[in-house]
Amino acid sequence: RTRGIEKSDYFTNANRELKKDTQQDYHLEYAMENSTHTIIEFTRELHTCDINDKSITESTVRVIWAYHHEDVGEAGPKYHDSNRGTKSLRLLNHETSKVLPTVVPYFDLVNQDVPIPNKGTTYWCQMFKIPVFQEKHHVIKVEPVIQRGHESLVHHILLYQCSSSFNDSILDYGHECYHPNMPDAFLTCETVIFAWAIGGEGFSYPPHVGLSLGTPLDPRYVLLEVHYDNPTYKEGLIDNSGLRLFHTTDIRKYDAGVIEAGLWVSLFHTIPPGMPEFRSEGHCTLECLEEALEAEKPSGIHVFAVLLHAHLAGRGIRLRHFRKGEEMRLLAYDDDFDFNFQEFQYLKEEQTILPGDNLITECRYNTKDRARMTWGGLSTRNEMCLSYLLYYPRINLTRCASIPDIMEQLQFIGVKEIYRPVTTWPFIIKSPKQYKNLSFMDAMNKFKWAKKEGLSFNKLVLSLPVNVRCSKTDNAEWSIQGMTALPPHVERPYKTEPLVCLCSTSLTPLGVTCAASWLNLSQLLL
Repeated sequence: RTRGIEKSDYFTNANRELKKDTQQDYHLEYAMENSTHTIIEFTRELHTCDINDKSITESTVRVIWAYHHEDVGEAGPKYHDSNRGTKSLRLLNHETSKVLPTVVPYFDLVNQDVPIPNKGTTYWCQMFKIPVFQEKHHVIKVEPVIQRGHESLVHHILLYQCSSSFNDSILDYGHECYHPNMPDAFLTCETVIFAWAIGGEGFSYPPHVGLSLGTPLDPRYVLLEVHYDNPTYKEGLIDNSGLRLFHTTDIRKYDAGVIEAGLWVSLFHTIPPGMPEFRSEGHCTLECLEEALEAEKPSGIHVFAVLLHAHLAGRGIRLRHFRKGEEMRLLAYDDDFDFNFQEFQYLKEEQTILPGDNLITECRYNTKDRARMTWGGLSTRNEMCLSYLLYYPRINLTRCASIPDIMEQLQFIGVKEIYRPVTTWPFIIKSPKQYKNLSFMDAMNKFKWAKKEGLSFNKLVLSLPVNVRCSKTDNAEWSIQGMTALPPHVERPYKTEPLVCLCSTSLTPLGVTCAASWLNLSQLLL
């Protein structure tokens, strides 16, 4: 309530009823109202130790807003009817888009007259050729270019680096992404170099780092993927949105690189149906990082931002970092992952990765609403478990990932033998009788999955040997590629240190004041 007296902290119960909170943790700092806007500015602690408040962390937060056109009366707020909505935000992203100090040249990667189908969700892919420069340039900032009036239609944009061995005929037309008829050239575009989500601003590189363009090592072709959200099935929409890249010949000290870490996207990434929680792990192994970093940068690389990536079943992702068996601080995490809100998280402090470190991308999924297996793959109904690390200085390592062993997964459901040599894909089961002549995908779907079996399968999958993927640019490989490694012995899943609330019934008007702090177990014992 901005006019009048009451400025109160409310919460909703399980019946969606609005209740006044006995512990008032929100403090009004400023309010303003005119004929078009109501603006309210407030503060609160990140951790209020109030069971009716949600802690604010670096995870995605769904901010729900609602209002009634009449001010709050003595009886409390009135029901909002249709005046409501929700927006995913990352409230603690550690850096915001910087204003460029001078006029900086730019080029646009913008769709041309894309017809938006009258359906809820469309992913549109278009390849672009980066402008040819006579000398090296650094991209220092990327901004969205959203067609006026389409601010709610354009939901998110991803920019991928593609293979460089094409001719320009692939630029002639766009296509729906993840479609069976999508051009094969699009499948070479796998590494995310920029991500924007609705509500986000631009992305600025740190002052000592830039994305290099114009040298033989740099991207020549990129793929723009735009997610259009058309929930009312409007017809006749034509869009011209995309990205603007600001660049300079005032070269910064370091070139930025991108490493894709996690689970190699393949059918060997399997998630059973009906699971309220299932975890997958992708390993960037110490063997891969040892070989690549020792050869390229023995003093290590410095990570400054991370994008965590899964698809529609994804609920949470963590990027864990280990050195000589000891777990370091999480590089990045999102315990409330929203597929439709993906952006690079700036790290609070740059983190160094040294030769012999290893990384685990830990993904949590929910398949309760699915009756069939979920497979690793490109479609949004398939799954991924990936982290994209922005770092400097750039080295010749683009992918550091793993593939779990498929034969032990099949043995879990009772498969004894497959037809060899493998001549068809997906390959075919030979025995036992109930799976004979079925593809391994059909066999996994035929198995009667229940929660008990799903949990046992999850425990097995996390312990399986993995095939190491350790890739250079343009599909070259480090020698470690293809070797088999065992996953490291680590605590699973990752456990955060407990948040301890210390409350006293002291001098506040409501009689309760609480403070939160992170304590490790040794402190608690003391």
